[in-house]
Amino acid sequence: MNITTLVFILLSVLAVGSAIMMITSKSPVNSVLWLIVVFFTISGHYILLNAQFLAIVNIIVYAGAIMVLFLFVVMLMNLNKETEPVKNYRLQLIGIVAGGALLLLIISAIMKIDAQQLVQMKVGDEGLIKSLGMNLFKNYVLPFEISSVLFLSAIIGAVVIGKKD
Repeated sequence: MNITTLVFILLSVLAVGSAIMMITSKSPVNSVLWLIVVFFTISGHYILLNAQFLAIVNIIVYAGAIMVLFLFVVMLMNLNKETEPVKNYRLQLIGIVAGGALLLLIISAIMKIDAQQLVQMKVGDEGLIKSLGMNLFKNYVLPFEISSVLFLSAIIGAVVIGKKD
């Protein structure tokens, strides 16, 4: 067993364990923190797949910005036991049935996978930032510039709307 396989197994176990802890955690803040661990392990998988750009974007956007937003929303909500809504057992039954159907779908997909099917890792440079940047600025310059002008106009619009008289 080589080091890549060991790192993959470690990241996978950590991701699944963190996802289980996220679901079973009683505190919403702890659930968000466990979700951040899941995002970091997914970024580790992206690095193993030679997609460094996706790994960095996943860390910056999801583990950084989105999770901070989730933490603020969870902390600003008043999550007292007295105001907790009544549990609907029909929704729980629907969730169990949907989860069971998803489990059956995953099992059937795993059973159809050919055992001799090999996956080549770290082949080529498609996920590297250099090749992504070259492709972006050679083939997609016009859409890139149009989107930057749209973002700039949205920022100016937000400043104008938020400006006090």
